[in-house]
Amino acid sequence: MLKKQQNINLGAAILFLFFCLLFFILFVRFAVIQSTGKVSGEVLAKEAEKKYSSSMVLEASRGTIYDRNKDVIAEDASSYKLVAVTDSSLSKNDPEHPLHVVNAEKTANELAKYIDLEESDIYRILTKEGAKQVEFGNAGKNLSYETKKKIENLKLPGVLIVEGKKRFYPNGTFASHVIGYVEEKEDEATGKYTATGKLGIEETLNNLLTGTDGTLNYKRDIWGYILPDSEEDITPAQNGDDVYLTLDKKIQSFLEDTMSKVQDKYNPKKMIAIVANPKTGEILAMSQRPSFDPETLEGINSTWHNEAIETSYEPGSTMKIFTLAAAIEEGEFNANAKYDSGSYKVTKNSQTIHDHNGVGWGSITYLEGVQRSSNVAFAKIAKEQLGFEKLREYITKFGLDQKTGIDLPHEANSSIAFTWPVEKITTAYGQGTALTPIQQIQAVTAIANDGKMVKPHVIDKIVDPNTNKVIKQVKTEVVGTPISADTAKEVRDILGTVITSPNGTGYKKYGIDGYSVAGKTGTASIPKSGGGYLTGSSNYVFSFMGMAPKDDPELVMYVAVQQPELKETQTGSDPVAEIFTSVMKSSLQYMEVQPTADSSLKTVEVPNLTGLSTSEAKSELKKSGLDLVVTGDGSTIIDQLPAKGESYLEGEKIVVKTDGKGTVPDMKGWSMRDILKVTDLQSLKLKTNGNGYVTQQSIKAGKTVKENDTLTITLKKPE
Repeated sequence: MLKKQQNINLGAAILFLFFCLLFFILFVRFAVIQSTGKVSGEVLAKEAEKKYSSSMVLEASRGTIYDRNKDVIAEDASSYKLVAVTDSSLSKNDPEHPLHVVNAEKTANELAKYIDLEESDIYRILTKEGAKQVEFGNAGKNLSYETKKKIENLKLPGVLIVEGKKRFYPNGTFASHVIGYVEEKEDEATGKYTATGKLGIEETLNNLLTGTDGTLNYKRDIWGYILPDSEEDITPAQNGDDVYLTLDKKIQSFLEDTMSKVQDKYNPKKMIAIVANPKTGEILAMSQRPSFDPETLEGINSTWHNEAIETSYEPGSTMKIFTLAAAIEEGEFNANAKYDSGSYKVTKNSQTIHDHNGVGWGSITYLEGVQRSSNVAFAKIAKEQLGFEKLREYITKFGLDQKTGIDLPHEANSSIAFTWPVEKITTAYGQGTALTPIQQIQAVTAIANDGKMVKPHVIDKIVDPNTNKVIKQVKTEVVGTPISADTAKEVRDILGTVITSPNGTGYKKYGIDGYSVAGKTGTASIPKSGGGYLTGSSNYVFSFMGMAPKDDPELVMYVAVQQPELKETQTGSDPVAEIFTSVMKSSLQYMEVQPTADSSLKTVEVPNLTGLSTSEAKSELKKSGLDLVVTGDGSTIIDQLPAKGESYLEGEKIVVKTDGKGTVPDMKGWSMRDILKVTDLQSLKLKTNGNGYVTQQSIKAGKTVKENDTLTITLKKPE
């Protein structure tokens, strides 16, 4: 018994000593912590600060994109996003007020009523293994304010509505490839969504538009609520820079509306259009079809490229503008000199090139060759008058062999075919060589701007919205003076006759009431993948480069339409002209450009030629530059059309009848207006096949005819 008592005392003593030692260790540990404020090298105050401190990201707004008149094109707007907290550990300190999703099945059932997801899909997201917080993809983003309130009224534990930003494009499909769009991607590591600009200005200026997020630091209790009277540390967000474009919302709207109508009517494979100020290089409107909606991205998969900037193709006859300008500048263009149209070989063994109607129009002046868009005329100008070396120099002077440097991404360069003689002459009239539409726009500013070529641009200025300071102002940049002001004026006058002359390929198509227009049509072949070109009346890129008013252009405009679906009565120029004339006229009126009489449309009084000899009549008309056509084998004129005192339009033929036996002239390439003068004077019956210009006539030129003979002609519209 005594031994047992001793054992108990010993055990008690050991236990006492153990607790004393433990107390001593704890006391020393506490004293050390008290004196140093550290545990295992970590400062306790900092750890406590971390535990009860929290921070919030203050999201920066992406910069707003405006047009030239400060109308919004793209901006950030408030949006609401659905989030669910699935981490149960957040609720352990207060199970009566859970901060996480408690009943996933019920939550899924309720949310399915308000977001576009199946209940089973919502349940799967809510029960995702290992997740602490989940989102619901596109179905949970961009919720309306009404939907937000309805979900909040459900008072579902763990379900949160987070306010954020959404990129808003108020005009829908509107210069979409110029503006671009914003793509949101989730960072898998942080779960944070970041917005990145794609295409156009959104891509080019992404860093400036993005801005910098700010932070809000604050104290909270164990349940996550902000402590009253706690100090807040705020680093303000720096919003992205605002961008002002040269685009004009009104003109862009004219263009978008018209292109949509033409798309519905003709269903072409592609369309491109640019409207620019030739004095400043400002792009006022730019669009294409197909296009896309930058907000919904509907249509984006079929149209990733800005065709006006990123695609080069054969320009066709719009290239003749620059060949003509080069020849005039070098003093090598004689408008009244004649040449034989139809076909031409640059060398003995080279391929024969032809005019677009296949047969030409006989011996005509170079002015008429320009009006009729004769390939042979420009081939002869390039080789025999201007010379290939000079032509190549002017291709560089007009900037056609280098990028413009426009402030849009992914600009393509041209491809100039200039090795073999036949390539050099085809380049002169727009085949074989490939250019971008924006290169042509820059080059044509030299024609419209009295010889000064200006760089195209779409950015006007960039402004810091935090300080309202202009951090960049784009100014007009003259990038060359390829021709003189006198040459530019002469080119415009000649291109004006393309519109006003009955011989012109733009006659009755591109004229605008009240405004004089200068321009050039184009028809470019489309290469096949295996070599050669597509065939068929609509398998071309039909285009027009025009400017108005002719004497002092305020606007230049390029339109191209690829492979429209045409009816038998329609030509490829129809959809092009619909776009050009509608948009150009509306834009000039909107800009309050006063209508002016077109000097090239002014009529001149036809003199009385009856009683004169044919030589006297030719001498009389030569003074006015009028075109005399003689019918009959006599020497004295007995009748004429137009008659004395009647109106005469520039380019129209004056047909006279002489005494003696009746004859008919060579009428290949003539319009119906001029044909009727011959049949009226010689009292012939007329039968026609087709529409357009004469390609064949049943009575050979110079053959004698008598009253009531039948003249059958075949007409064809220019390709």
